[in-house]
Amino acid sequence: MEDLVSNGFLAAPTVFIALSLIGALIALRWRRAGVALALASSLCLYGAAMPVLSSYLLRRLEAMVPRSGDLRAAQAIVVLGGDVRLGDGADIPDTLGPLSLERIVFAAEAYRRLHLPVAVTGGRVRGAHASEGALMKAALERDFAVAVRWNEDRSRTTWENALFTARLLQPDKITTVVVVTHAWHLPRALWSFSRVGLTALPWPAPLAAPQPVAAGDFLPSLAALRDSFYALHELIGGVYYRLRY
Repeated sequence: MEDLVSNGFLAAPTVFIALSLIGALIALRWRRAGVALALASSLCLYGAAMPVLSSYLLRRLEAMVPRSGDLRAAQAIVVLGGDVRLGDGADIPDTLGPLSLERIVFAAEAYRRLHLPVAVTGGRVRGAHASEGALMKAALERDFAVAVRWNEDRSRTTWENALFTARLLQPDKITTVVVVTHAWHLPRALWSFSRVGLTALPWPAPLAAPQPVAAGDFLPSLAALRDSFYALHELIGGVYYRLRY
């Protein structure tokens, strides 16, 4: 069920497209109901693809991020994986996706400023031959000269990132960590780490800069649809986590 809601059939925009098609089929027999469902779903899809709405959703999420606490109290830096670009397991290796690459850049900056030991967390996504943790560790050490002390490579969700990392850090009596991820992901990530008993401090990842609204912001774009997916994923995921965990 969790996979369906987060990245499957019930995730936006897939659910809007599916409901539009279902509405069209229903209209073959019950015209009004089918047309109403298809129209409502199409409007939701159009809205999710508008930059004016996607940017609003991202800013709403980022407004939930607490101001950074006293980072001097932190004992370690934890970097959350985001995505993987799949290889073929032979000539083309798996590599980090754009989200994960941005996060290790943030992590390298945090390391330069704080000089704390680093943990990476992220398991193997479906179809991958290497875990996110292993790929992030290799990239941080090879490209940024940042030593990675802990590699948590079993987690598949943000909740598991927090739970498994807490267990990994427990022998070293680590209780306060700086969490490195995208600003829109921080509310759910910080809640998860706090829930498993760690004091979680947000690393100040770049926020979405407010822009004057222009006529083009009401026209659909793929970038806006992607941002709406991230925002809705986090908003729904935050509610789901609080109900489940």
